[in-house]
Amino acid sequence: MDSRSKSLLEIRPDIPQSHFNSQMGSEERFQNKTLRPVIKLQNFLLVEAFKNYIAKHKGVFYDLSLEKRLAYIERAIQKDIKFRNSLKGMVIGQFTVEEYQNYILNSSALNKRMMNMVVERLKDQVQLLDKEEVLL
Repeated sequence: MDSRSKSLLEIRPDIPQSHFNSQMGSEERFQNKTLRPVIKLQNFLLVEAFKNYIAKHKGVFYDLSLEKRLAYIERAIQKDIKFRNSLKGMVIGQFTVEEYQNYILNSSALNKRMMNMVVERLKDQVQLLDKEEVLL
């Protein structure tokens, strides 16, 4: 294992509730072994990227009800291809070469899983997306 791969794997958080068994498909195994830890590691970066997305879209998000904010998060990631690709890059950039080689074998299905996980993570942390008050 090269030093980059070793370093990447060392900094990832452990997720004790991730279970592995012999009936698990390759996509689910990749999700639990790679995607979950990487997305957890990149959490604060993903939140900041979404805050920047909100700012670039004139802060409309802040005027929405909670229900509409959750829909906004989902719609932004589904519909804005450039933004979605940026988020994917934040996750894929943390893959080892071996993980990337596994990822490209079924990237379409894994991208769907990845983006669903990112959407759910952002929704679960919608309170972190509130407008920050400036203290004078």
